[in-house]
Amino acid sequence: MNNLLKLFQSNISVINVGLPSFADDLKKQGVPVVTLDWRPPAGGNTKLLGLLDKVKRHQAKLGY
Repeated sequence: MNNLLKLFQSNISVINVGLPSFADDLKKQGVPVVTLDWRPPAGGNTKLLGLLDKVKRHQAKLGY
C-alpha cells in the first residue's frame, strides 16, 4: 500500500499517444505532456499490412 500512496503523491508526466486534445487538456492543468505522433502501420489498411508483413518475413529469411 505504501507504493500506491507514493504514486498518488508524486508528480506525473504523460506520453500522449492519440488525440492531441487529450494532451491539450492535460497541459491546461499544468501536467508535462509529450505527444507521440503514432499512426497504425499501412494506415490501418489490412491488405497492405499483409503485404508489408510478407516483405518483413522475407527480409528476416535473408538476414535483414
